[in-house]
Amino acid sequence: MRGLDIAVAGCGPAGLAAGLLLARGGHRVTLYERFDASQPVGSGLMLQPTGLAVLDRLGLAEEIAGLGAPVTRLLGRAVPSGAVVLDVRYDWLKVPSACGIAVHRAALFETLYQAVVRDGIVIETGRRVTGSDLEAGGRRLVFADGSRSPCHDLLVDALGSCSPLAREAGRALTFGALWATLKWPEEGFAGDRLEQRYRHASTMAGVLPIGRRPGVPHRLAAFFWSLRADRLEAWRAGGLELWKAEVRTLWPQTAPLLDQIVDPAQLTFAHYSHRTLRRPAEEALIHIGDAWHSTSPQLGQGANMALLDAWALARGLEGAGDLASALAGAAAMRRFHVRLYQSLSCLFTPAYQSDSRLLPFIRDRIVPPFGKLWPATRIQAAMVTGTFGGGLKPLGLKPWVPSSPRAGA
Repeated sequence: MRGLDIAVAGCGPAGLAAGLLLARGGHRVTLYERFDASQPVGSGLMLQPTGLAVLDRLGLAEEIAGLGAPVTRLLGRAVPSGAVVLDVRYDWLKVPSACGIAVHRAALFETLYQAVVRDGIVIETGRRVTGSDLEAGGRRLVFADGSRSPCHDLLVDALGSCSPLAREAGRALTFGALWATLKWPEEGFAGDRLEQRYRHASTMAGVLPIGRRPGVPHRLAAFFWSLRADRLEAWRAGGLELWKAEVRTLWPQTAPLLDQIVDPAQLTFAHYSHRTLRRPAEEALIHIGDAWHSTSPQLGQGANMALLDAWALARGLEGAGDLASALAGAAAMRRFHVRLYQSLSCLFTPAYQSDSRLLPFIRDRIVPPFGKLWPATRIQAAMVTGTFGGGLKPLGLKPWVPSSPRAGA
């Protein structure tokens, strides 16, 4: 199918990628964004060979790799024992140069946004979506000011887990995380690792190298601290110094990062939810990314899954004779992979973010002796890279790896 008039609601990675892919597929695309000026929200994220495969098809993977930091290992230790309870190495895949690319969200946003501008795709800003109206010829978006969009043949919902276009589903997770973007420390951390420290499953800190963002010359780090959502106000009331002392006790090497945090406003709290829509495709409407499926970021697949959804939609429209079949086909291409990773996230998240004492007790005794044995090594690496379960095959994609594992360093 070609020549459809398509509205994409939301200018996150899912929406921008969908807009590019659909416009290049011969459709008329309008992007709608709630902010007066399109902008990213958040700190760092990991792009895996799956999401990078989509960016490669857009001609943007090398640019992203140049901005981000290659990550070749995920390493987590329990405190105070020092036991390694998370250790995943990309070379366990036996794929030369395999790695993740950790980036600041602003770098990913800016790369996609500039591609949208270059392609001449229309972006309407200051348009907060509150709903949609189904008509005989398609759908109209309804905005907060009471106005409505023109009638579009197809509406793509990329508004995230709180989308007003999607039915309520799932549940809010007990734990979220505080995030900060800081200058990368000169000592104490390997530049190609995501590192974490845990006390039981209720306390966790992490440091991720995220390369640089446009206009910032120095390298950056994403620092995160696990926190129960209902304890956020108590954290604010306690003050920074009390919290910093707790972090230093857990992980003394974070001191140079903590010294950069002088205002609570530097830390943004991220709420997490676990939800999966049973029907991502409706009449003249499809939900992609977090609007379809969202979960804890423990497996680091959010942006990658969203990019794969956008690719599946573009591919579905290419090969179908009518819109309903195209949307059903796009959802079918992604359904198994989405369900698999939603299940894996449900299974593993409580071992790293929960109040349970039993689960981390089991974790700390199973992972160290068995985590480095085959086939556990290969399975862990496949799960982290998003290739577990063969999710790329129905999409006609292959995992993308840089020409050198240090590309982008």
